[in-house]
Amino acid sequence: MRVALLALRLMCLAWLWPVTQLNSSNFPNKRRHKELYVGENTKQKHGGRVDLKMKKLDSTKSLLIKSEQLLRIEDHDFAMRPGFGGSAIPVGIDVQVESIDSISEVNMDFTMTLYLRHYWQDDRLAFPSSNNKSRTFDSRLVKKIWVPDVFFVHSKRSFIHDTTMENIMLRVYPDGNILYSVRITVTALCSMDFSSFPLDTQNCSLELESYAYNENDLMLYWKNGNDSLRTDEIVLSQFFIEDFQPSFGLAFYSSTGWYNRLYINFILRRHIFFFMLQTYFPTMLMVMLSWVSFWIDRRAVPARVSLGITTVLTMSTIITGVSASMPQVSYVKAVDIYLWASFLFVFLSVIEYAAVNYFTTVEEMKKLKGAKIPTSFDANQAMVFDGCFHDNDIDLTSFTEVSSTPNTERNTQSRNSTVSAPTEGTRLRRKHPLKQNLSFIMSNSYMIDSYSRVIFPLAYLLFNIIYWSMYA
Repeated sequence: MRVALLALRLMCLAWLWPVTQLNSSNFPNKRRHKELYVGENTKQKHGGRVDLKMKKLDSTKSLLIKSEQLLRIEDHDFAMRPGFGGSAIPVGIDVQVESIDSISEVNMDFTMTLYLRHYWQDDRLAFPSSNNKSRTFDSRLVKKIWVPDVFFVHSKRSFIHDTTMENIMLRVYPDGNILYSVRITVTALCSMDFSSFPLDTQNCSLELESYAYNENDLMLYWKNGNDSLRTDEIVLSQFFIEDFQPSFGLAFYSSTGWYNRLYINFILRRHIFFFMLQTYFPTMLMVMLSWVSFWIDRRAVPARVSLGITTVLTMSTIITGVSASMPQVSYVKAVDIYLWASFLFVFLSVIEYAAVNYFTTVEEMKKLKGAKIPTSFDANQAMVFDGCFHDNDIDLTSFTEVSSTPNTERNTQSRNSTVSAPTEGTRLRRKHPLKQNLSFIMSNSYMIDSYSRVIFPLAYLLFNIIYWSMYA
């Protein structure tokens, strides 16, 4: 019985053994399919990203790690400058000016975009190289090493361009020489002198200096002398750039000592044509327009008064517009001299007519007082539209002729008689030609307009000759 059970078990094992081998041969394929299924689900779940653990390490990341190991960044303290405790480290600077974006007279500043390049040597970053080729990095490595802390003196605002990445370049040579370049836009102060505005020339400068290291720790210098400053072709709307010149100096601070300072000096000469069209030509026309009143009849009060007031108000508008676009300085500008002198000419033309009208009224009132006005005389009929009496408009035939008196007859005889020469010892009465001329002009007020037609243009022409010879 036992033998029969044993034989049965052996037969069952013999029958199940091929099935077990078949299942074990298909299991690796099922496992592989399962891994593929899990991988596809993971990729779909994470938006197409594949876990880094399931892939090979990125080659660029490994290269960066190798570069950091090659430069031995972790082996040194880059919070300290190169050669700490020794002599000052020399840092060469060169600048390429890309553009001058704007110049503001109101804020007294300018905005400039430039490439700022630093050159120095740091033996801590030296690395062996068989082909003596440099290695170039971006801003990620710059944050891990020492770089000069150059800043712009008198800058109001500045920034490093970051489209599409930060515009920073670091190039390391095998011997430890380093080139560090950044692209910066800076707005800096420019102390402008507007005494000759708009016929002025402005001297501006952009100043570079180390913030923390004085001359005992860091020495700034122009890398290639005068050739260290290069410019692209720069065209400005209101200025012409006459010169770009680098220079060097020292700055002293009472608490920290002496610092090296580099200067980017440039001279700006203003284009005058814009201001000729906007300011000077309209001003000249307004002054000449005020002279038209000298040819208008002195009895046309509305015409002459309205013309004078119009030119005065126009000059006031021009002066206000120019002042609004300029800083509020405490000294007189060249354009102010021209505008206020022109305003004075326009104002005097209005005063001239006031004098003409007054003298005309006085003259005609004297003529009326010298005659008897009949009771039937209507004064309103004898007045013209300017409100003044005129002898040509009054019928004097009805006036009674004034009887001659012995004094008047004596005066008439004396005027008709010949003037005898003064005898010896006779005292001569001194004449007053100025007073006589003034009385003559007052009695002939129409001559004031005649003189003004010549005097005003000649005086304004003389003023222009003096003005342009001084400022042009």
